[in-house]
Amino acid sequence: MTAEGWLNAYLDLNLLIALGAVLWFGLRWVLRRTSLGMAFLPQLRLMNGLTLLLALAPLLALVFTTWIMAHPPNLADLLVAQYLQGNMNISATSLETTLGLREDFVREMLAQQTLWSKVLAAVAAAGAGWCIAHICLSLWHLRVALRGAFVWRQIGRVQIRVSSTARVAFSTRGLFTRYVILPQSVLERPQDLRLTMSHELQHFRQKDIECEIVLELLRPFLFWNPAFVMWRREVRNLREYACDQSLSARPGFDVRAYCECLIRAVAEAGKKRTFFKRISPSVALVDGDELQGGAALRNRLIVVTSQQPTKPTFGTWALISAALVMMVLSTTVMLQRSGDWSHDRIMLSTIVNLERMASRPASTITFGVAPELQQAALQ
Repeated sequence: MTAEGWLNAYLDLNLLIALGAVLWFGLRWVLRRTSLGMAFLPQLRLMNGLTLLLALAPLLALVFTTWIMAHPPNLADLLVAQYLQGNMNISATSLETTLGLREDFVREMLAQQTLWSKVLAAVAAAGAGWCIAHICLSLWHLRVALRGAFVWRQIGRVQIRVSSTARVAFSTRGLFTRYVILPQSVLERPQDLRLTMSHELQHFRQKDIECEIVLELLRPFLFWNPAFVMWRREVRNLREYACDQSLSARPGFDVRAYCECLIRAVAEAGKKRTFFKRISPSVALVDGDELQGGAALRNRLIVVTSQQPTKPTFGTWALISAALVMMVLSTTVMLQRSGDWSHDRIMLSTIVNLERMASRPASTITFGVAPELQQAALQ
């Protein structure tokens, strides 16, 4: 794969994340007005699946164009066809310039001959490097936290450890073993211990650690993309809402005790905010959002105390999921570059040349065949 191919795959990934964010928040806006708006667990599963699909979409597009269809219909060819049919009120020169923006950008970035391309490449490299360093530091903090905790119990492949330095419980995983780290103070409150364990084990059932790993891997490539920042925040909110809601739906679950447990966890974490230095990949009982402002904790308490949503049929969510997947995959194909010059692209180029000739003064046109027409004929 050439450098041009990698750069185009990178651009596709950023564009798809932006598209995915638009689709998701549009869907959430619709769901909030239906009985599905409070069904957080199905929403989380759907969003986790979309996260993986968006991350793999450029690779899927590469496989599709390599093994199935070399030059599938794309957005540029569709726009050119609409222009030639008279459905777009724009000059041929403007259309060709617009369609060529991406190719011009890729060409400039690869050539590195302009100041802006050098600055942009330097900023992207510095940002990615900073994110990678931050992730490595977070992994180091996680390793230190795991080593500093002693093994309390082992349940199958889940190892429960107790730490004297951790203020809030969190969970993480290794290659084969999953870990729940409990602060030592929780052992003194049996009810908080039971609720905290239930919360962290629910994160394992929801595959939240695995999704957090995928988001961490994407961060160096998408750190500058606002859509990715919004996407990541939405995933984190949904995972906590889904976890809290799943626990509160259990028969005999003490909702009041759980709310008090969350409040105590936030108060305990507030005593030593250095706990919220990055320890990744991990999912905590409460995180920095609950500590920094009351809105995040308030929203969680509202979810826990709200009435449980009615269970929709499997077909409803399957239909929504299939529609989103089809939109993402079709957009991935439509973002691919045009192949060889098609008849429509040659026609557009001819019209562009004619527009350029028409814009010239008549005195500059000599007898015989103009250079633009010669170029158009050759094309």
